[in-house]
Amino acid sequence: MRSTSIDLTSPEVVADPYPHFSIERHRNPVAWHEPSSRWLTFDHASASAVLRDRRLGRLWRDREPVERFEPFNLLHRNQMMENEPPDHTRLRRLVTRAFARGHVERLRPRVRDLAAQLLGEVDRSDFDVIGEYAEPLPVLVIAELLGVPVELTPRLRSWSQAIVRMYEASPSRQVEDAAVVAATEFAEAIRDLARERMQHPRDDLLSDLVAAGSSAEPEAGGGQLTEDEVVASAVLLLNAGHEASVNVFGNGLVALLAHRVEVGPRDVATCVEEMLRYDSALQLFERTATGDVAIGEVTVRRGEKIAALLGAANRDPAVFADADTFLATRDPNPHLAFGAGVHFCLGAPLARMELAESLGHLLETIPRLRLVAEPRPRGTFVLRGYTSVRVGD
Repeated sequence: MRSTSIDLTSPEVVADPYPHFSIERHRNPVAWHEPSSRWLTFDHASASAVLRDRRLGRLWRDREPVERFEPFNLLHRNQMMENEPPDHTRLRRLVTRAFARGHVERLRPRVRDLAAQLLGEVDRSDFDVIGEYAEPLPVLVIAELLGVPVELTPRLRSWSQAIVRMYEASPSRQVEDAAVVAATEFAEAIRDLARERMQHPRDDLLSDLVAAGSSAEPEAGGGQLTEDEVVASAVLLLNAGHEASVNVFGNGLVALLAHRVEVGPRDVATCVEEMLRYDSALQLFERTATGDVAIGEVTVRRGEKIAALLGAANRDPAVFADADTFLATRDPNPHLAFGAGVHFCLGAPLARMELAESLGHLLETIPRLRLVAEPRPRGTFVLRGYTSVRVGD
């Protein structure tokens, strides 16, 4: 059997996984990983196949003991990302209908205003671009889009961070406990807001989700949302609506500044795509085989798991020339940072717009931007990013 012994939890791999991915890719594009009892992909073609093959599904299994993890499980078993058709189709269609009413372009002026406001409050000679800019901006945008009160936004970030730490390999008891508390508090806050919107709807996404749940019209998306599904969908959108943007911005900005790349106004959108590719915020996305599936030269048997390593795919030299070099004008750029297939990220247009506006405004406002301290990494593999990046002019 083609196998790999790569340790995805080792400090060396977490710090810089890409040289390790390169070694493994040359050995086997797809290999069995005994420590995690699943297949891993190391090339673009295999990762893309995993994401697109409908026989490889997102099949949620409650964490056990179920009584202890019920708050965490509830938020996952009822969201579209952890379900396959027909449930995924129903959940995504209803959420998409509600989400589409927000129209990303309508939010662009608001994102520009927030970017200007946040940068206007920093000390441009030395500030944490994560904590003072990249983090609050998408949190405020997605909260405003859903209709979450601004006073809740600091807690949204802490809840989200506690929950997503559970996606790493072998989370500690402390991480598990924090995730359960965060899931409980997050769900309670959103459930209270949803019930309030049921009585007093507003022009926001949460009201749209509640309306989709209460609609009696058969054409309202092929089925209604339960209250648990409304809550889980809102939490998913709030988490995914800022988590990726924060980490992509931080990872990409560090790469851009470290490589001393100059980005003109016309190149910002293209540069954002390279930020998404070069140092992927989401490194691993897992699927389970519902039947025997051939991926490259291996067969994933029914019931076996396979993980697409998105960071490895996005550095595949067979697809990207000078794959280990940050090229702000790279085009085409067929990265897999937003996934592919039916689970392609619903919020990709919003994330792209936020990243382009926030990066463009930052570089325009502080054209001589530079790193003024060593960035502090999160120290996690699956969700890769920085807790602090200090910059200045």
